[in-house]
Amino acid sequence: MSRLAGHHALITGGGTGIGAAIAQALGAEGAKLTLVGRRLEKLEETADQIRSFRAKSRKSATALEGRLSTSLETNEAFCCTADVTFRAEVDRAFAQAREAHGPITILVNNAGAAEAAPFGKVTEDLWRRIMAVNLDALLHCTQAALPDLLAAQSGRVVTVASTAGLKPYLYTAPYVAAKHGAVGLTRALALELAKTQVTANAVCPGFTDTDIAAEAIAKIQASTGRSEEDARGALARFSPQNRLVTPEEVANAVVWLCLPESRGMNGQAIAVAGGEVM
Repeated sequence: MSRLAGHHALITGGGTGIGAAIAQALGAEGAKLTLVGRRLEKLEETADQIRSFRAKSRKSATALEGRLSTSLETNEAFCCTADVTFRAEVDRAFAQAREAHGPITILVNNAGAAEAAPFGKVTEDLWRRIMAVNLDALLHCTQAALPDLLAAQSGRVVTVASTAGLKPYLYTAPYVAAKHGAVGLTRALALELAKTQVTANAVCPGFTDTDIAAEAIAKIQASTGRSEEDARGALARFSPQNRLVTPEEVANAVVWLCLPESRGMNGQAIAVAGGEVM
C-alpha cells in the first residue's frame, strides 16, 4: 500500500477514464497526487473517490494496529485546472502543485484527444488540435517538471500514448502522427536522461473502455447503422482477446513503471492491447 510513499505524482487528464484510474492506482500506492485537467468538476469527482478509498483504508489500518495509517493520512489529491496545450497554464498549474505537495517526482502525461477523418478531409485546425493536446503538451509538461524530476532520487515520466503510436489505423492520420511523435519523444528523452535517476517510458493502450471509445462507437453507429453492440464489437475485434482494455489494466502498467525497482525500464513503449499485433 505504500510502495510510492514520499512521491508526488502529477497526472494530466486526471479526471476521467485512464487518467482517473492511474490517479487511483498511484494513490493506492501512497503517492501524493495532483490531478490536472480542464474540467474541475471531473477532477473533484475523481479526488472524492480517492479520498473515500483512503478513508476506508485508514479505518482498516486502525484495525490493523495503525500500521498503514501514517502513509495514508496526508496524501490527499490536489486538483488544478489547466489547458495543457498552453505553456503558461502548465507553468501555473505545476507551481500550484508544488505549493500543495512539494517537488514533482512522477509525471504522467495522459491528456489526449482523438478525431477521425479521411486524410483528404483533414483540416489545418483539426491537425493542430490533435497535435497540440497529444504532442505539444508533452513538451510543455515534461519541461515544466524536469528540474524537479532531475533532483529526485527516483524520477519518472510515463506518457500514455496508444497503439496508434506503434502502428497505423484508418482515418486517423493526425492522431497516428501525434502518437508516433509521443513514442519518439519518449525514446529520445530516455536516451538523453539515461545517466540520471530519471526514466521515461510510454504505455500504449489498445481500444480502451473510456469516453473516447464510446464516442468512436457512436460514430460507427451513425455512419454504418450498426447497433451499439455491433459497433462495440468492431473495436473489440482489434484485440485477440476480443474485448476492450480496461482503464485499470493501463493503470497497473503505469504503476509498475513508476516503482523504484523499475529503473531498468527506460525508453520503452509497452502495448496494453491484449496481444494485438504491432
